[in-house]
Amino acid sequence: MSIERILDAVRSFDSVLVLEPAEGSGFPEIAWGDFFFYYAPDGQVPANVQPFGTIVTKNYPGDTGSDLDGAGRWRVNIHVGRDAFQELTGESTKDFAPRDFARTDVVMPHPVYGALGWVAVVNPGEQTINTVVDLLRNAHGDAKTRAARRAG
Repeated sequence: MSIERILDAVRSFDSVLVLEPAEGSGFPEIAWGDFFFYYAPDGQVPANVQPFGTIVTKNYPGDTGSDLDGAGRWRVNIHVGRDAFQELTGESTKDFAPRDFARTDVVMPHPVYGALGWVAVVNPGEQTINTVVDLLRNAHGDAKTRAARRAG
């Protein structure tokens, strides 16, 4: 599956902002080529809010377990919360087993942020693409609900 398929799905969500850092964007070079998904009805990156999902195309310092520096490798990361995390992985965010985080087309705990309710899929394919899109849709809905609570 392609990154574009996921981006097309996410861009169809209401009030979504897909941040795409690139050279000259003012964002750190490490983020260039990656994508960050926000619920943003005003089209601006919300203050003090993490994205509800991301696509990363390379290893980051301290996050190399998915081996994303290899050609054609990328990872979707989705904040699903603790309950959905347990439903998806069969494990607790507090105590999930070590694994091969470089496996492709498998929903698994995020190698760094799993304890915070994030899951990840390296190179989503036939086994996971529909789940990934559904999880991103749910994460978007959760972000929308949180924004409404913050607004009052």
